Amino acid sequence: MEKSRRSRNIWNAALAVVVAIPALIFHYAFLYHCPGETQPEGSSTLALWSGVCEWGREHPLGLVNVTFFLNVDVLFWIISLVQGSTWLIDPYWTIIPVMIGYFYGTHPNASSDIWRSRAVMSLLWAWSIRLTHSYFRRENWQWGEREDWRFSQLRTQHPRHWWWMSFFAAYVTQQVFLVGICLPLYAVYSNQTPWNTWDTVAALLCGAGIVIAYFVDTQLHVFMSTNQRLRDLGAPPVPVLQEGVWKYSRHPNYVGEQLWWWGLALFAWNLQQGWMVAGAAVNTACLAYVTVLVERKMLEKPSRAAAYRRYQATTSVWIPWIIFPSGAAGKKIQ
Repeated sequence: MEKSRRSRNIWNAALAVVVAIPALIFHYAFLYHCPGETQPEGSSTLALWSGVCEWGREHPLGLVNVTFFLNVDVLFWIISLVQGSTWLIDPYWTIIPVMIGYFYGTHPNASSDIWRSRAVMSLLWAWSIRLTHSYFRRENWQWGEREDWRFSQLRTQHPRHWWWMSFFAAYVTQQVFLVGICLPLYAVYSNQTPWNTWDTVAALLCGAGIVIAYFVDTQLHVFMSTNQRLRDLGAPPVPVLQEGVWKYSRHPNYVGEQLWWWGLALFAWNLQQGWMVAGAAVNTACLAYVTVLVERKMLEKPSRAAAYRRYQATTSVWIPWIIFPSGAAGKKIQ
């Protein structure tokens, strides 16, 4: 059993690396093997490639979406049908924004303020490393051991139709979210407005979001690890995490993530691209819905339902509030 698990882990790790190769090859060819502005004479295949190059130079956002659709939506979906799991989209959620950022930054028409582009890319790497580490730490450093519980739940609820529903639920929607919340990267690499005060504010928000998310994820990891040790010893686990930042917010990890994305959106707003905050707004709305799902799940187990209801009654959903001692003013600020 252990040998089979190790073999599966190695195979999935290799698959996760190989699956990105088509997009990388295409990007390399686009950068270094596209013909010039003049249409070349030759075969229809060469003419088609020339047309792709010309269109891609004029529409970088469109090219990102086409590449995402073919390499992620279609290819990842086919792999999920073979493996019976949508796990592959989870680790890529943490690195696709970096790939999108480099695509915009290396595009032939890229134009940016050097300080803003360096700051944003550095923050993007910090966010990606933090989230990737958190993901694999949570998964006990296993590749493809399990899929997102929300997709597993939908698979159970719609066993006959999940094969086609998963294409939209697990992949097309991810494209909308990821490309949408990464729109500020497009703004950063298409504007040479010098760095200003609002950029500083945006960078501080992004940094604060990354730091908060790291600490609350670490607190959650310690809590989960401690409970697992208690189970191994035959002792009852602690039903609800109420230490650290979790004492003041039921979902502080979402707070950190939202600060990061809204900080990134502020870069776009500062570059006169206010419409690009739509991606962060949609992501916030989706996280609000996910919050409802998570809380319902927490209440499903009778062993922790009562404790979690008490936690709900005394703790803010997202924004951390100070809780005063019980008494005349013994309620948290709302």
